[in-house]
Amino acid sequence: MRYCSRCGFSMEGVLHLLAHGGMLPRYDSGENKISKRRKGVMQGVIVLLAGVLLVPIFGVMAGFAPGRISDIFGFFAAITAVLCFIGGPLRMLFASVFEEGSKPQPYISAPSYMPPAMPPQPQARVSALPPPAVNTQGWRRSDTAEIVPPTSVPDHTTKLLEKSDSEKE
Repeated sequence: MRYCSRCGFSMEGVLHLLAHGGMLPRYDSGENKISKRRKGVMQGVIVLLAGVLLVPIFGVMAGFAPGRISDIFGFFAAITAVLCFIGGPLRMLFASVFEEGSKPQPYISAPSYMPPAMPPQPQARVSALPPPAVNTQGWRRSDTAEIVPPTSVPDHTTKLLEKSDSEKE
């Protein structure tokens, strides 16, 4: 039975508690550790997004700056574009191909539920109830004609309305 017959409470948690001596099992899912592959992909995404932000900033600054400063901002815009828009996807590709990913976690199954051992019962059980009555004549089907239908309420009231012979005179 997986649910309580009275209230419908799920017994799955109770089965785990009984199987582990009243303690909930703790499983290490490995979600806390980030793999090298995932770190590398995230670094590539960050570099790519930094390029989306920095290249337009350097381009605008190169357009408004006077003289040689304009050339310096233009150079930074070009270097940032090359590093971020080419380096970011290359970092993601390198991480996804060559770096080690997370190891698959082994499935830890909880032991199946073992009901508590019951003490051995004596062979001859003594019952507190009297022995069942045994019909020695055999079983017979009840005759439904023996059942007398109940009288209706109007039967009594109509008898009150009938005048007896002594009252008619």
